[in-house]
Amino acid sequence: MAETCTWKSCEETGKDAYIVKFSNGHVRKAKHLDFKLFKHEDGVNPRKKNRRIVVAESNRLPYVGSNFGPGSSQCNNLCRYFVGVLDKSTMQMKVHNAQVFNMLPLIPGESAADDNTKQAETYREKVDALIEAFGTTKQKRALSSRRLNEVGNEMLQQAVALAASNVIDRKGMEALRNEVNESEAKTEIPLFLPPCNTAAEKAEDVYPFDQLLSPIEFDALKDVGLKMAALKPEDLQKMRAELSPQTVLAHLESLPKEEEARDRQSRCAWYLSFLIKVSLQKRSVSFKFGTEYGCPKIIINKVLKNFTVESFHNGRLRNTVSTSMRLKLVSHCLALLLHMGDQSANLTLLHRDMDISNNKMLELAKAMGLTLSRLTVSSREEEIQDEHRMACLVLPLVHYDRRVERKKRKRMN
Repeated sequence: MAETCTWKSCEETGKDAYIVKFSNGHVRKAKHLDFKLFKHEDGVNPRKKNRRIVVAESNRLPYVGSNFGPGSSQCNNLCRYFVGVLDKSTMQMKVHNAQVFNMLPLIPGESAADDNTKQAETYREKVDALIEAFGTTKQKRALSSRRLNEVGNEMLQQAVALAASNVIDRKGMEALRNEVNESEAKTEIPLFLPPCNTAAEKAEDVYPFDQLLSPIEFDALKDVGLKMAALKPEDLQKMRAELSPQTVLAHLESLPKEEEARDRQSRCAWYLSFLIKVSLQKRSVSFKFGTEYGCPKIIINKVLKNFTVESFHNGRLRNTVSTSMRLKLVSHCLALLLHMGDQSANLTLLHRDMDISNNKMLELAKAMGLTLSRLTVSSREEEIQDEHRMACLVLPLVHYDRRVERKKRKRMN
């Protein structure tokens, strides 16, 4: 009877095996190669601590392979490899994690030639490099803003001039003016607004509901929507005492009787309340934050991807809600409210719930092309009348001209 061997995992040792393959052929005398392994010094950064470089030196040519960068093998990201080492005395096979390195020949003199072609760095470039490596967040933001505003080099200017001359020769100056006007009209639309279909024939198709909540995401809200629909008047009174969003409470108090419409409204109300909580989150937003409110996994993935920005802090990546992302949240909540309120929304309640200024709320509504109006609302508990700003989506969309106000100069006495 043949002897059997047993497998033994070696993950606890932390020792990985490295498999190398040469891109330019088969190595006949592998024993004569001198292999060296280099690892990154930064063992805290999760993006750099696993970087490795393998160097194989021979009498004729050195070979270099790495697990990062354009020359690395993509199979390490798609597959997982193992190497088994059999001990014939104990008949135990130790299984190690393995990484594949694509060894490329390093021709001497290429790097030196590349360095000679590079121009000497100016004082400004050296300062920018120092800011990128050791600058504060404010300095890095200023550097990024300055680079975005820099004019292109001479080659780019020549290409633009050539393209403009071709358009003028082929279509004439009138066609060029029309293209410039169309491009300017497109760039006026802010990036934080929800997808808009300006050619829609119906008001509900201007900001499509499927772009706010896909069918799969809408189905994932079934369980939390049932809980919202089952709330009783005393539950709503408790939520009002806990200072829950007034926008959500207003829709929960007026849920339709029809089962299908009631289910749709309750799901949207839960999603709206979750977006408001995310916008008010001062710290980072994580999966734990979503599980605390019973948020489905697909919804928290959508929120982290579309409404947060990644930042690096103390060796970890975290998702935070920046100022632009907060405006994006407000605009998506406003578009969702239009579908919940028959293409009408209360801007006053929304800006109070999301803790933004009334002027900023009106600017968002104007950017979305909504029609603004005023509504006098009387309080139930106190006999006080309050004036609320309302927004309605009416076709065609309203185009507001931006007025540039000049600050008044102080008069000298």
